[in-house]
Amino acid sequence: MSEFKLIPNEENEAATARLLETGAKVGADAYQFRVKNQTPHCKFGEQGICCRICSMGPCRITPKAPRGICGCDAHGIVGRNFLRFVAGGAATHSDHGRAICETLYHASPDGAYHVKDPDKLIRIAKEWGVETEGKDIYDLAHEIAYLALGEYGKVFGVQNWLSRAEAHTQELWKKADIEPRAIDREVSCSLHMTHMGNSSLPEALIRQSLRTGLADGWGGSMAGTEFSDVMFGTPKPIDTTANLGVMNAENVNIVVHGHDPSLSELVCDYAEDPEMIALAKEQGAKGITVSGVCCTSNEVAMRRGIPMAGNFLQQENVVLTGACEAIVVDVQCIFPALGPLSKCFHTKFITTSPICRMPDSDYIEFSVGTAAEKAKQIVKTAVLNFKNRKPELVHIPQLKSKATVGYSLEAIKKQLDTVTNSQVDETGTLKPLVDCITSGVIRGAVAMVGCNNPKVRPDSAHIGLMKKLIANDILIVASGCSAQAAARVGLMDKAAKDLCGDGLKRVCELADIPPVLHMGSCVDISRMMVLVSDLAKDAGCHVSQLPVVGCAPEWMSEKAVSIGNYVVATGIDTFLGVVPQVSGSDQVTNLLTGGIRDWVEAAYTFEPDIDKLGDEMIERIEEKRTALGI
Repeated sequence: MSEFKLIPNEENEAATARLLETGAKVGADAYQFRVKNQTPHCKFGEQGICCRICSMGPCRITPKAPRGICGCDAHGIVGRNFLRFVAGGAATHSDHGRAICETLYHASPDGAYHVKDPDKLIRIAKEWGVETEGKDIYDLAHEIAYLALGEYGKVFGVQNWLSRAEAHTQELWKKADIEPRAIDREVSCSLHMTHMGNSSLPEALIRQSLRTGLADGWGGSMAGTEFSDVMFGTPKPIDTTANLGVMNAENVNIVVHGHDPSLSELVCDYAEDPEMIALAKEQGAKGITVSGVCCTSNEVAMRRGIPMAGNFLQQENVVLTGACEAIVVDVQCIFPALGPLSKCFHTKFITTSPICRMPDSDYIEFSVGTAAEKAKQIVKTAVLNFKNRKPELVHIPQLKSKATVGYSLEAIKKQLDTVTNSQVDETGTLKPLVDCITSGVIRGAVAMVGCNNPKVRPDSAHIGLMKKLIANDILIVASGCSAQAAARVGLMDKAAKDLCGDGLKRVCELADIPPVLHMGSCVDISRMMVLVSDLAKDAGCHVSQLPVVGCAPEWMSEKAVSIGNYVVATGIDTFLGVVPQVSGSDQVTNLLTGGIRDWVEAAYTFEPDIDKLGDEMIERIEEKRTALGI
């Protein structure tokens, strides 16, 4: 059997270069050109020492002017900017979760949305102390959704989901005074603290940033994940394909992009509707292909096997193929550039949310009450646009990899059980994984997450680190654009076991898994928090003691910093390949990279040299193994 080979990064880059040639023919813009126009970046902004929260300024800190007009120094300004960044990310992910809760509240047997995993709903209800006996499943769904919505404006107490955390972690949160209260309260409190004339003490600002991140990861994001599973099904391993070659030149191509599965699920349903397929054939197409970009893609891939065209920095490329009839977006991470770019081709750029309105788009507002009607309208719009395609502009790079995706926590427990053939009890166990780590067959695990960033050669950090880690018998769990980077080159193909060290390779063979496990979208990093908490419980240790670290080598968004904060605050050392905008304050930097360890037993590492970053992660994992005596 021939040795397994990845798609080299150079092939993906060559494909992009060819697409940019097509773009040049029609006068299309692309992010690569905009990056050149925007560099070098503002050094004040990069260091976090520019303040514009009142109109006495803007103020920027220099040796000549070490304080702003109000007297705030670099440490206060950097801390406030960091907290505001986190608040933006927490608000974004948690509002996604709120939308999912509202959708669940309107689920019904004869409506557009149903309860597909009643067992999970019942488990959550029992976890929250809600009586389930004799209740209609939809009545229970509405009751739980209402309670979940109440978490956003909770009058007293802390988030319900915190009880899932390992007991020691909960004690740390309480002692450090960072237990998240109402989700909206933490975001609001962050903005209040950073208003002119309020907090400028770095310790207070960073403490609130951790609390706000926890409100996201153990609040809004967890609601988004759990109730998406209830409505759309808890993911199980499923085979799919990834990279731009998943688009089909003979079919109507609809690309879904964004983060909220409520829209994309129904678009996928109507793309399979015989009426729509017949209409597509009338237009001269052979059928309809739905593929995805960014986290909406992860959502439909892990539940339906819908192919993944690409991640964040691929969104313009799907239009540049000339074969995209419609790119349909919901919320988050959408380039406004898609509007003018689509007008250079025949593509319909369809926006659907009042939260994400953009120029040069066709706006078809999507809501729970009209979900089915609007989804059908979107698919029909794309199908009728097929006749406007310009064949001379069509070029789909023939790059495509196999991928097995859909490793929810429930699926991981079931799949890893095959390693030792021990029995999984009613709630499941991670003891087989504990045994593998304790014996040294697997050295540890890394949660690889986050975006793409043009400051880093796209996907190179994700792929380079993953290859290095699996070669050292370190299992990868991945989500978001990082997961798609792995899928696009072949690291989620089970044959990628050939790139692993002997121990991890054997585990992959026995458990029939790839070495990089797809855990979902970026909101699903909340799955990883429950995974490590359960792993600590089964291992009889604390989360912070586990040989597990987190890594976001190419992150770029506010959401990523909110995620980083709740990962660190859960006790997981987190490694970043792009330095946050905090270097203008040694006090803030020192808190994030060391001081917060006194509160949560974990901290950040910032290292732009990706090879060094990989070495430091491996070193940290081995330090934790030594400390545990394994």
